[in-house]
Amino acid sequence: MSRKRTRDTTTLDMFAEAVAHQPLTPALTLDVLRDWADAGMLRRLDVALAAWVLEQDAQATPCTLVAAAVLAQMEGRGHSCLPLAQLVNAPNAVLGWEAQEQPALQALWAQLPVHCHDWLGALQASPLVRVVGRHADHGQPLVLAASDSAQPLLYLRRYWDHERTVASHILQRSQARPVALDATAARKWLDAFFPPSGAEDCNWQKVACALALRGHFSVITGGPGTGKTYTAARLLALLFATAPNAAQLRVALAAPTGKAAARLKQSIESALHGLQASVGDALDLPGLVQRVGAARTLHALLGARPDTRHWGYHAGRPLDVDVLIVDEASMVHLEMMSALLEALPPTARLILLGDKDQLASVEAGAVLGDLCRDAAAGRYGADTVDFVERVAGERIPPNFHAPAAAPALAQHTAMLRASRRFAGPIAALATAVNAGDAAASVQVLQAEMAAQGDAARIAMREDGRLPFVHALAWLGRGDAPGYSAYAQALQRWAQVQPRSDLAAAHPLWVREVLQAFDRFRLLCAVREGAWGVAGLNQAVVATLRAQGVIAAEGEWYAGRPVMVQRNDAALGVFNGDIGMALPSAAPGHGLRVYFLQGEELRSVSVARLAHVETAFAMTVHKSQGSEFEHTALVLSAQAGGVLGRELVYTGITRARQHFTLMAERPGLLAAAIASPTRRSSGLLRFLEGEFNS
Repeated sequence: MSRKRTRDTTTLDMFAEAVAHQPLTPALTLDVLRDWADAGMLRRLDVALAAWVLEQDAQATPCTLVAAAVLAQMEGRGHSCLPLAQLVNAPNAVLGWEAQEQPALQALWAQLPVHCHDWLGALQASPLVRVVGRHADHGQPLVLAASDSAQPLLYLRRYWDHERTVASHILQRSQARPVALDATAARKWLDAFFPPSGAEDCNWQKVACALALRGHFSVITGGPGTGKTYTAARLLALLFATAPNAAQLRVALAAPTGKAAARLKQSIESALHGLQASVGDALDLPGLVQRVGAARTLHALLGARPDTRHWGYHAGRPLDVDVLIVDEASMVHLEMMSALLEALPPTARLILLGDKDQLASVEAGAVLGDLCRDAAAGRYGADTVDFVERVAGERIPPNFHAPAAAPALAQHTAMLRASRRFAGPIAALATAVNAGDAAASVQVLQAEMAAQGDAARIAMREDGRLPFVHALAWLGRGDAPGYSAYAQALQRWAQVQPRSDLAAAHPLWVREVLQAFDRFRLLCAVREGAWGVAGLNQAVVATLRAQGVIAAEGEWYAGRPVMVQRNDAALGVFNGDIGMALPSAAPGHGLRVYFLQGEELRSVSVARLAHVETAFAMTVHKSQGSEFEHTALVLSAQAGGVLGRELVYTGITRARQHFTLMAERPGLLAAAIASPTRRSSGLLRFLEGEFNS
């Protein structure tokens, strides 16, 4: 998130000079941290943790307090732990503060221990810190892992527990004995589901199905258009065809958001219906479609409870499921993945689908990214290579074989490498961004604009002229739509309302408005400011009011798109769901918010939706799991550390046909591409057996 500055650099410099000329005590350390919070460099919550540590441990040293505050700040930025040696030796590499803040940082660091060993000694002496392998678990709030290595990690206890839980379950599943199967039958079905195409030397979709067939855990990753859900549908059909009792196979589909869940269900059903022609009457795929049921959000699947971290389903009350497919797994944060694995029966199969290069969840953890560390390299062992050739008839190329020991997790991970849908200049731009090549990215944009002019599929403006952003939101550009198409659909209510068959015409109109709105979206890097979600939402609303499209005043009006901000299982709406406030067909035409979930249209009274916000513009994070005909990515100069390669890549890959980049100043795109996001985590070290409990 961007940080709001409330003190000028002169104040920071004066405070830095004061710190440099007096002994550093725990009390003064807290004063420094509070001053940093006032300046927006830390959160007040971060300082509160340090203050609490001192209250509980009167002997806490200044470096212990600093480590606690930075650890809390790291969690707020999505990291699950604090790499202590990196903080000691290169604090700004961890904190990422701006140039004017460096004197304050350097002044404090000049009075803190120089060597990581001394920081470790201070932390190990605190009764609030559990040192893994040395101390018994007495519920200490902080956990220090690998204190004897060159890369010690400091955790908040909760995140240590979550990482340990996730790693434990994945290790159990990936190291378990392979599932017994009839290789001949599996080969027959795989050949039927994946006819030879000659498009690739190795059909990675077929390989992914084979790998998933022999275990209770698998990861299928790949970029846009590589066919993740297409592959998952064939995997479902394969499991159905080879199950000892297919009639009793319990299948569930889930995703982090309602939009992603609806898309998953629709994609799976479409792929299964398309597959029926290939298998004829040999397999009852319509029956499988009925058995799958509705896709749900992970919150709904696990039985989220209001105002609590506890779930309805857990280890003591496991999910009633044999196969669970989770889409958009890059959005699944550490705590959610821990809860999911705890609630899953040991005999159930878990298939994670997602793009490893997309943004991770806003909450702490980057689980899919960690799990897919070896995905591009493959690292398949000889047993896996032989199995795939025998069961799928596919030869994994030698460059994807493990050169030495084959990691257990890699044998259950498949990366889809050929995009069958995502092509053209949008794909070329996404590929260049993902490779970290800023020059190639700009070249792709400039070449497309020079060749196609107003008809360009991708375009960029970096002149910082906000009126062009507003005009784009209303009118679009060339064939790329803006919100005027949605406005036209909205105004057709006047034609619908007088009709005698209103009950039948109203749902058609509601669908038309929702579908027109979903043709375009403004995506932002930040929430605040004229170039952020808040400012652009205000600008679009002002334009629509000036055009007479929506009511001139009031919080609620016909045509207001809203995003749900909190899960509400009673209403059947969840964080990230997007709906549209429209007149109902009932007498009086009161406003209701309509949600299109797959093909199902449902509505909720506006009076019952307290936690929503207007959604003409949304953050890139909130857009994950969605696609739009035209996506406009708006880069604010105030985005700071939020502006990274994964954010740009995710924004680009939300676009189906047209993409527009609007930047507040030149160079923001190149700066973002040069800044890959790295989240601190110990999950891989857990999986490699380095940490014990």
